[in-house]
Amino acid sequence: MTHDERARLIDRYEAGYAEVVKALKGFPEELHAHHPFNGKWSAREIIHHLADSETTSAHRLRRLLTEEYPVVPGYDQDRWAILLRYNLRDHAPALEAFRSARETTTQILRAMTPDDWACTGWHTESGNYSAERWLQIYADHAHEHAGQITRLREALTKRS
Repeated sequence: MTHDERARLIDRYEAGYAEVVKALKGFPEELHAHHPFNGKWSAREIIHHLADSETTSAHRLRRLLTEEYPVVPGYDQDRWAILLRYNLRDHAPALEAFRSARETTTQILRAMTPDDWACTGWHTESGNYSAERWLQIYADHAHEHAGQITRLREALTKRS
């Protein structure tokens, strides 16, 4: 991956929080826990997922940068959503945790050297795992969920 490709992905990663906030605009608070699509998360569940995923991914990147070939554990995101009661909890602190983790991790990404980008480890679900692969995954992650939130908002506000 070239320096310019990484820079574009870092910019996209940094913009992820703003995309989620934009998707939440006009989304009535009382509808955040609703499930208009069977088997899909509510907006509230997505926000909690983003907070947990972001803090987990931030830790993964830090381990890649500070440990020699770390083992990076996966987790069952659907199990977390159920057992951590995503749909029953206020999501405002989760949104702030997501913002904060993104902001501090962006600082790290912008300061990384070529040697940092070469750091690798082993992900328990996907095998070889590098800092560049990490960036490819998380640059789009929030944008994908912002799209889900937008579709939820549109579906729920059409019904209202």
